[in-house]
Amino acid sequence: MSSSLSANVPADLRVEPVDDVLDEIECAFQTELDRRALVRKRRSLGARTTRGTWVRIERRHFDKIGSQGWNGTECAALLDEVAKPQWHRGVAWRQPGDAVMWRADETDLLHGEPVGSSVLATDPALLDDWWQAFNSSLDALAKHHTQRVATPDTVTITQSGVAEAIHRFLLGGVDVTVERWLPAHADLNWANMTGPEFCLFDWEDWGMAPQGLDAASLWGNSLAVPTLAERVLHERRHDLESRDGQLMTLFVCAKILAPDAHPEDPRLEPARLMAAQVAKDLQSG
Repeated sequence: MSSSLSANVPADLRVEPVDDVLDEIECAFQTELDRRALVRKRRSLGARTTRGTWVRIERRHFDKIGSQGWNGTECAALLDEVAKPQWHRGVAWRQPGDAVMWRADETDLLHGEPVGSSVLATDPALLDDWWQAFNSSLDALAKHHTQRVATPDTVTITQSGVAEAIHRFLLGGVDVTVERWLPAHADLNWANMTGPEFCLFDWEDWGMAPQGLDAASLWGNSLAVPTLAERVLHERRHDLESRDGQLMTLFVCAKILAPDAHPEDPRLEPARLMAAQVAKDLQSG
């Protein structure tokens, strides 16, 4: 299989030509893709097939794959009692001449639409049944076992990485060792969940992570809507009130408050306030 895209320049699949890639996937999966309604993101594509399924396509450089590979969606097929699309088949190939790989996974269609963009600006007014299904799936996920390690933002999460990220908020001498590592989706945002029926999709980066990573991530993506952020805190309080959950809250705040953050991001002030409070609690504990 081949592609005209080069690894020498960061790819943006929203604008790059991808017809040859789609041709190869149609051949491999023996189906046609609806190219008129192709969903194009920076590093992934999505399309409905003529047999009523969905295909997600992603391009990654070798240094974003690592030794465990990147078959997260395929491995997630074994997760019981987690609301997710059923996985059918996948294919991966190296782009000739470049340190780049492509992967395509075919799954069931979603039963609903994504709740919204990854970071919400308005309350989606989700019903209690949605929150119940959300909690049931996250609780079931945490009970599973895996050798995979989570790769939020395609970067493997490690103890040293956590410590480095949250060091800016804590005085020296505060123990930041993570005690519990549990399976996590690792990309929990409002664009990866459906409503009004709950379903969690895009499992490329799931794996073991500190307790509370998913809850803290969703909380961070809700900060522009204070009532929604409070609802996430309430629903996932078991995770977020734990010491590891506090560390993950600081981890997420560090990402929001990064030096390149947009100065008008409405999440900045609530993230600063929460980081200060959590840091105070950890330092006094």
